[in-house]
Amino acid sequence: MDAANAYANVLKNQGAGGSGIDKIGSISPAGSAGSEGPGSFSELLKTTISDTADAVGKSEKIGLEALNGSANLVDVVTSVQNAEMVLDTVVAVRDKVIAAYQDIIKMPI
Repeated sequence: MDAANAYANVLKNQGAGGSGIDKIGSISPAGSAGSEGPGSFSELLKTTISDTADAVGKSEKIGLEALNGSANLVDVVTSVQNAEMVLDTVVAVRDKVIAAYQDIIKMPI
C-alpha cells in the first residue's frame, strides 16, 4: 500500500468532522472486549504495520537495485518518499495513541 492509499483509508474511516473512533475499529460493549470482528482495531493495526513494512521493504529493494545499476533514480526517490510518508504517518498515530493513554492514566478514579 502506498502512502496516498494509507491517507485515503484513514480519511475514509474518520469521516467528515468526527474523531472516527467508532468507524476505525469496532468498539465493543463492556464485557466483550476480547471479541474482535473483521473491522476491529487490532486488525487495522496489523494491516497498517504490515503495509508499513511492505513499503519500507519495497524502498529497500529498489535502493539495492539502484546500487546494482538496474533501477531508475526516479523510482528510487519515489519509493523512498513513499516509505518515509507511511512511516511518518505510523509515528504520528503512535504519538497520538501514547498521548491518549497518558491522558487516561491521569484520570481520577
